[in-house]
Formats: sequence, C-alpha cells, structure tokens
Amino acid sequence: MKEKRTTDLENVLGKTHLNSFQDYCKNNQDSIASEANSFSVYVKDILYKNHITQQMCFLRADIPEKYGYKLLSGEKRTKQRDIILRICYAANMTLEETQRALRKYELPELYAKIPRDALLMIVFNDRPGSVLDVNQVLLAQNMMPLRTSGLQD
Repeated sequence: MKEKRTTDLENVLGKTHLNSFQDYCKNNQDSIASEANSFSVYVKDILYKNHITQQMCFLRADIPEKYGYKLLSGEKRTKQRDIILRICYAANMTLEETQRALRKYELPELYAKIPRDALLMIVFNDRPGSVLDVNQVLLAQNMMPLRTSGLQD
C-alpha cells in the first residue's frame, strides 16, 4: 500500500472521533511512524533495493564504518543532519527518499528557501559524483561542506 500524504491524513483526522482512533491507525499503518518503518529499516530497504551494502554506503559517505553501523542500529544518534545526508547520498536515495529519511530520523527536511538546502536539493537530483564532489560543489558556492562524523554532536 502507498504511503499517504500528511495533508490526506490530517483530512481524515478531521472527521475521526476518539472511538475510531484504533481504526484510523489500522487503516493507515503504512503511513504512520512506527518501529516497523523506522529510519533503520527504511535505509536498509533502500540499500537492498539499490544493491548497495551497508559497508559500501559508509565508505561512499566517508564516515567510519563502526559509527555508521551504530547509527543504523539505533545504538547511536546524531544531531548532525549532514551525517544523515551523507548516508542518504551514498545510498543513492532520490530527493524524495532523502526527505522521508530525514523525517524518519526526526531531523528537518531540506528546505527550498534556504540557499544551502536548495543547492543540496539540486545535488540530490543531479548527482554530481561522490560525497567529496558534493562538498566541492558546496565550497564553489561559498557554502559549508557536508560535515564529517568527526564533528558530531
């Protein structure tokens, strides 16, 4: 079943009564955040779909393998959106998949009104090369490159 848009869910909620909450959850389980569709499961599914191993993803993202595994297992969390963006880019995620991954990780999505975010949105569509190439594109526009895991919070 296809995931519903938030506005569609909000419209349904506007007509839902308290005694129908369980039905709402059951009928919309593919669209509601749960452990079953967490960030980790989502990223692993995309990696599988794109024929990329976790190890290869972490190498492409230029983040330490051990740290990457801990992020995907949920053992560690980061507040650095750039780390998640590195993983998404290395996993060959589309812009739409990246936005969804950010939501699942409870980080802000890329926002078209913020110049750096707008450039990153274009990067996810155009795919200029490796994460290092992405950083060169950012630097060429006098913007901060994607941070590495060494600068994590």
